[in-house]
Amino acid sequence: MVRLKVREVAEARGFNMSSLSRAADVNFRTIKSIFRNPYKEVNISTLAKIARALGVATSDLIEDIPEGEGSSEGPEG
Repeated sequence: MVRLKVREVAEARGFNMSSLSRAADVNFRTIKSIFRNPYKEVNISTLAKIARALGVATSDLIEDIPEGEGSSEGPEG
């Protein structure tokens, strides 16, 4: 499972959702969705735009999470 660290990195660099949306040229609703759901599937080109705006490598925005950890929904969901 992959978890996005966009919110953490953005906030550490002084970005909120609006400023990141403008800097990355990514729709605000997409940024809002990523901030609220770090397990959201995102197009790699969108993630690259966000990384560029934040001044980090795309890989810095991705974290591998072992299955069963992180998500509040378990297999019994």
